Amino acid sequence: MRIGVVSDTHDNARNVAQIVEVLNRARVERVVHTGDITRGRTLELLSKVAAPIFGVYGNNDVLRDELDNAAVDLGITLCEPPFEMSCRGRGILVVHDPREVEAALRPGHDVVLHGHNHLRVHEQTDDRLIFNPGECAGQLEGYNAVGVVDLDALIADVLLF
Repeated sequence: MRIGVVSDTHDNARNVAQIVEVLNRARVERVVHTGDITRGRTLELLSKVAAPIFGVYGNNDVLRDELDNAAVDLGITLCEPPFEMSCRGRGILVVHDPREVEAALRPGHDVVLHGHNHLRVHEQTDDRLIFNPGECAGQLEGYNAVGVVDLDALIADVLLF
């Protein structure tokens, strides 16, 4: 199973449209947004991905009612971090700020996804992957990327756009 990882879109509609294209070409089966979505219309654009979407709030997600309403209308799971999910027998921990990881980390978390700092992180041990795809908001030209995590192989790839 392949999951798409998106971080810190900050309501950049042009980039979100490209993210949708990239993730649909990658044929991901789930999408995880690690926060800083900012506006409900971003979720509307992201909902064009042909996969269920899950996510957490980031520090810039202050329009909670707008985001909550859009998430409910679109069938998107959106909640406060930390968020835990399981896919293909892999435990996945999702937070926004990497400083939240240590307090939330438990045995059985095979994959840890975060965002916040717009910096790519790809740390791998024998039993755990910690991953942030990096820049998705268009603030650092030439570095726009999303991630794809292969849960079966426990590896991550970065897809530039």
